[in-house]
Formats: sequence, structure tokens, C-alpha cells
Amino acid sequence: MKKLGMLFVSSALLLSANVAQARDSITEYSIKDLLDSAQAKQVLLDFPLFFADQKHGKVAKKYSEVITNKKTNAFNKSDSEACNWVMLSALKALQERAQREGMNAVINIESYYKKRKFVSATHFECGAGTFMAGVALKGTPATLKK
Repeated sequence: MKKLGMLFVSSALLLSANVAQARDSITEYSIKDLLDSAQAKQVLLDFPLFFADQKHGKVAKKYSEVITNKKTNAFNKSDSEACNWVMLSALKALQERAQREGMNAVINIESYYKKRKFVSATHFECGAGTFMAGVALKGTPATLKK
């Protein structure tokens, strides 16, 4: 009986060690490639997005900074596939929030995965694991003068 108990404990420890070593790779992906995709044209609103310090029109009004943190199922998908999908979801959430607040753009968008600031006008960060992929973004809804 003691041997059976020891076998059970050993098995439990091995399983927990595998869970502790779950993959969470943080990778950069191209914003331009994503926004030029057919998928982006279907999912995103016709609403301007400006990353990092990209030039935009004069700001008439700003809302406070908004954070969105999205996850998606990554099982049986490439990291790129899962990350692009979850980034579109995060961008759409920013657009919808800005629209609800009566704004006409989102400016100063930056990656904020695991509260780690990554500022780029050309790339975004995504965390991908065996079963989940995630993107967190910060952005400022704003009204730009026309």
C-alpha cells in the first residue's frame, strides 16, 4: 500500500512540474502586415488607429488611457495565427470603447503584455503558449480635428 501511495505522489509531482514549465513565448509581429490582411478589413471598424508616436491630426479632445487585455484559444493554431487574431480583438475593443465615448480615433497605442510596456509604431507584442495567446494594449481614445 505504501508503494502505491508513493507512486501516486511521484506521479502528481511530475505532472505539476510539467504544468509549471508551460510555454509563454513573447514575440513581436508586424502591425502593417496585420492591418493589411483581409481578416483585419472584416473585423476592424472604419476607425483610425495610431501606434506609439505615429503622426495624427490635431487632438481636440482626449479621453483617459484605456487598457484592454484579450486572450484566445491557441490550441492547434500557429503562434502567428493566434496572435494576429487576438490582436484584432484587442484593437476592436479599443475602437469600440473610443466610439462609446464619442471619440473618432485611438492614439498612442502600445503593447502592455503582462504590464510590460512595449512601444513601437511598427510591431506589437503577443504572448503565446500551448493553449492560449494574449495581447494587452494601452491606448488613448481621442477626437481629432478634421
